[in-house]
Amino acid sequence: MPIRARLGFAVLMMLTWAFPASPAGDPKIATVYDIPYSRANSIELRLDIAHPAGGEGPFPAVVVLYGGAWRVGNKWGNRPTLIEFARRGYVAIAPQYRHCPRDVFPAQVHDVKAAVRWLRSHAAEYRVDVDHVGAMGFSSGGHLSLMLGTTGPEDGLEGDVPPGSPSSKVQAVVNYFGPSDLTATDVPDISVGLVRDFLGANPLERRDLTAKASPLTYLTRDDAPTLGFHGTRDHLVPFDQSMRLAEAMTRVGVPGRVELIVGAGHGWTGPEMKRTMANTYAFFDEHLKPKPR
Repeated sequence: MPIRARLGFAVLMMLTWAFPASPAGDPKIATVYDIPYSRANSIELRLDIAHPAGGEGPFPAVVVLYGGAWRVGNKWGNRPTLIEFARRGYVAIAPQYRHCPRDVFPAQVHDVKAAVRWLRSHAAEYRVDVDHVGAMGFSSGGHLSLMLGTTGPEDGLEGDVPPGSPSSKVQAVVNYFGPSDLTATDVPDISVGLVRDFLGANPLERRDLTAKASPLTYLTRDDAPTLGFHGTRDHLVPFDQSMRLAEAMTRVGVPGRVELIVGAGHGWTGPEMKRTMANTYAFFDEHLKPKPR
C-alpha cells in the first residue's frame, strides 16, 4: 500500500482501537448518516451526525475531521468517535470534504467551514448550542481544525456563503499531529510532495500560498483555546510543527497546551489513544460546557 493511502488507514485504525462499536439500538443516542450539507462544483458533500436522543439541550457540538494528507480518507472512520461524543452530551458531526489533487486549497477549508455553518443552521433540529462548537482532527484533519479555530470572514477563506449564514469559527480545537506552519522548509521530502498536491503548487516556490494555508498566519489572542498531541518520532509531520504552535500560542496569549508523546510516530493506538482521547473530552468539557451557576 502506498504511503499516501496508508495515512487514512492509519488514522482509521487508531479510532477502531480506541472505541468499540456502538451497541445496536442504544436509546440514549441518535445517529443519522450521509446527510447532504453542501454542493461543491459537481460534488455533493455529506456528513454523519450523532447526538443525545434525550434531554432538553441545547448541547455543545464538535466537528470531527479525518486525516489522510488532504487526499484520502472517509468520514465513516469517525463514526465511533461521534457516538462517544453523543454519549457524553455532545452533538457531533463528521463531514466529508473534497480531496486533492483534484481539488486544491482552499477547497478543503471551504468545505469544513460549510459543515460548521450547516451545524449552526440546524441548531433547532439537533438542539445545538451555537455558541459552544469545537473542532478536532487527525493529521490533515488537525490542520483543518486549526483553520476553523483561527480564521474568520476577514481572511477570505469562507467560500460561497449565502447572506445571513452563521459563523464558521469554532470555540475550541484539539489537534492530533496536524501541521500548523506550511511555510517550514525543514520537513521530509514526502511532506513537501503532499503539501504540493494540497496547494497545487510547489510550496518552496509559493511562499505566499503556504502562508495563506498555515493556521499560524492567522493566530491572534481571541482565537480558540487549543490542545495538541504529537509523537516525537513522527517522520511525516515533524513534532516541531506542534512546538511552533505552542510558541505562537504563548506569544499571542491563546490558552491551551501541546503534549509530546515520546517515541510515538504519526499516530498511536491502544491505551495511549484512550488516554489522549480522555484528555480531549476533558478539554472540550472545560471550554464548551457552560459552568454551573
